[in-house]
Amino acid sequence: MVLQDVMHLVDKGEMLPLMEEFYTIQGEGFHKGTAAYFVRIGGCDVGCHWCDVKESWNAKTHPPTEIGSIVENASQYSDTIVVTGGEPLTWDMGPLTQALKAKNLKIHIETSGAYRLTGTWDWICLSPKKNKLPQEEIYDKAHELKVIVYNKHDLVFAEEQAKKVNEACMLYLQPEWSVREKVTPLIVEYVMQHPQWKVSLQTHKYLNIP
Repeated sequence: MVLQDVMHLVDKGEMLPLMEEFYTIQGEGFHKGTAAYFVRIGGCDVGCHWCDVKESWNAKTHPPTEIGSIVENASQYSDTIVVTGGEPLTWDMGPLTQALKAKNLKIHIETSGAYRLTGTWDWICLSPKKNKLPQEEIYDKAHELKVIVYNKHDLVFAEEQAKKVNEACMLYLQPEWSVREKVTPLIVEYVMQHPQWKVSLQTHKYLNIP
């Protein structure tokens, strides 16, 4: 297949720059502890300085992969599929989610919301970033708001974002891993004073799994 044809299929969402796919335990947020198949899509221009998957940023380094192959692999392992990145909404998620739904799979997305929401999702985890704020439409559809806390000013940002989501959206504060020892006590104290929030930890890192 010539490059032009491949890029056309990528633009349509029928092929996606796949960084990696793996079966593991969801480590964060509401579904922590749940077995899930992760599909990590390459490509992100949000540019968080503390990002722990910076190798995902350049989509050109990840091979365009037919969504049929992704779906076939995913369906062999779990009924819960987590699409993450990178920023998966860089691409049209409609074809992928349609194909996963045809297999009766539950589909979750982890997104900054920086791009238009595409696809059909059973669970939307919105993790907004100051560098590139979410599109307004996703606030009303998010099931979970997860704000990464690097310093105390991120708590102010978290409250600003919480005012925008729907009433049913669950609220999580998660320490950024590299400064966890410093900010975890801050988060614990904050949640105790503001119990509408919950603490999210990257439990997969404590378990030493992907």
